[in-house]
Amino acid sequence: MRVFIAGIMQGSRTDRDIDAQDYRDKIAQALQSHVPDVELVDPLALHPDSVHYSPEQAKQTLLELVALAGQADALVAYVPSASMGTAIEMWHAYQGQAPVYTISPMTDNWVIRSLSERVFPDIAAFAAFVASGGLTGTESEA
Repeated sequence: MRVFIAGIMQGSRTDRDIDAQDYRDKIAQALQSHVPDVELVDPLALHPDSVHYSPEQAKQTLLELVALAGQADALVAYVPSASMGTAIEMWHAYQGQAPVYTISPMTDNWVIRSLSERVFPDIAAFAAFVASGGLTGTESEA
């Protein structure tokens, strides 16, 4: 199973810094612990210095990542606040008929509500879902 990890990087920032990315390791750990043979696609791991890319390089990277999101078997989106890149990745995964699992407090946001298979309030709730077999369809009654 190929899972794309989408999530806020720059959000509404006006500088070349990025928001904390520790959520990626937590999501990856939950998936690697409970989804046999999971293949993770992590944009930050693929492009760790992308905020310093030239405009053309940034455009190429954005389009490449959106295409990868559309080829995933599932997409996990971490959206504590608005993220235009994550929204595009969610849309492309949805268009590719991959389930989108979103971790966000923004449950009334139309993009999140409309494109998500499920919305979780935090990473712990998502990790519990994965541990119970929810992502692979092997849920256990706990």
